[in-house]
Amino acid sequence: MLTEWARARARAFLNAVAVFFNRLGLTPNLLTVIGFLLVCAIALVIALGYEALGALLLIFGAGFDATDGALARLTQRVTKFGAFLDSTLDRYADGVLMLALVWRGIEYNNRWIIVLASVALLGALLVSYTRARAEAVGLQLKEGWFTRLERMIILILGLFGTLFFGPNALVVALALLAVLSNLTAVQRISLTKQKLDA
Repeated sequence: MLTEWARARARAFLNAVAVFFNRLGLTPNLLTVIGFLLVCAIALVIALGYEALGALLLIFGAGFDATDGALARLTQRVTKFGAFLDSTLDRYADGVLMLALVWRGIEYNNRWIIVLASVALLGALLVSYTRARAEAVGLQLKEGWFTRLERMIILILGLFGTLFFGPNALVVALALLAVLSNLTAVQRISLTKQKLDA
């Protein structure tokens, strides 16, 4: 899975950033909230029509989003509530980004953007929900073709693509997000059944 590969490669950098934030006196939960507020600001930038700038900011925001877990491990403050808060605000972050794209679809008068952003959001929520429900019945379910990191990469590419292809870049990116995220949710349903039947 791309997420695990990226985390392994970025671990040293994230730990260094976490040390810096720890010196500033920030807590993991506070970082989680700051990261969410940052995504809200980025969503506003996108909604206002600055898609490429939003893409650039999302690259920074994605890196920032990973530091709360690194800080929690560094300071031995890994808690169940911290994990719950992080996961919950990640879902809200997915929602505000898709709402920004729905607004762009309205501005572009492009129904495809509106519909595909809605379906992509549904898929993103179901990818997370299927994992949470599997864990609720005692299973570990981290597998998945298209998790949050992959979705973020496609979204960033689509936003950058508007510089060259206009709203069509968003249509393509959102179509990929809509199909692949929902396929991943179905994959996790299948994996859960296999594990329960084993």
